[in-house]
Amino acid sequence: MDEIVKEILFPRAAIQKRVRELADQISKDYAGRELVIIGVLKGAFIFMADLVREISVPCRVDFTRLASYGAGSDSSGKVVMTKDIETSIKGKDILIVEDILDTGLTLQYVVNWLKERNPNSLKICVFLDKRKRRKVSFEADYVGFTIDDGFVVGYGLDFNEKYRFSPDIYVIKQ
Repeated sequence: MDEIVKEILFPRAAIQKRVRELADQISKDYAGRELVIIGVLKGAFIFMADLVREISVPCRVDFTRLASYGAGSDSSGKVVMTKDIETSIKGKDILIVEDILDTGLTLQYVVNWLKERNPNSLKICVFLDKRKRRKVSFEADYVGFTIDDGFVVGYGLDFNEKYRFSPDIYVIKQ
């Protein structure tokens, strides 16, 4: 981790506390129902694993993979699906779990794509919400933390496939 200059933004203790709070709220909102949780790979897998372990309602998990960044720090603006879900979601309660809501383009794409499969309900849970860079009007139902701007790594988020496995969130300093 010595290739870039970074500063800790959220330490692991704050992350764990917030994940438990989100899981408690989701569990209350879906009490008595089964939930299908769809994670957006690769970035959401650590957050999703922690979240699912804390949720108290029955749930199933599946994953999709979408790409819009490529090998840089700016979104290309073009969303490409590289992995479809394997679960039928017709008539099911769906929670999409994503690492970061940035421009909104990726989540807008996946929401529209999943709505075509006729779920009973569809909500979004994001670990980080970076409102300043939004290119489309889009809001998540559950938000871990809201941040201003800056490129962040750790807890699933990467820069060119590096720094993903840090248990803390760091902002990269230019």
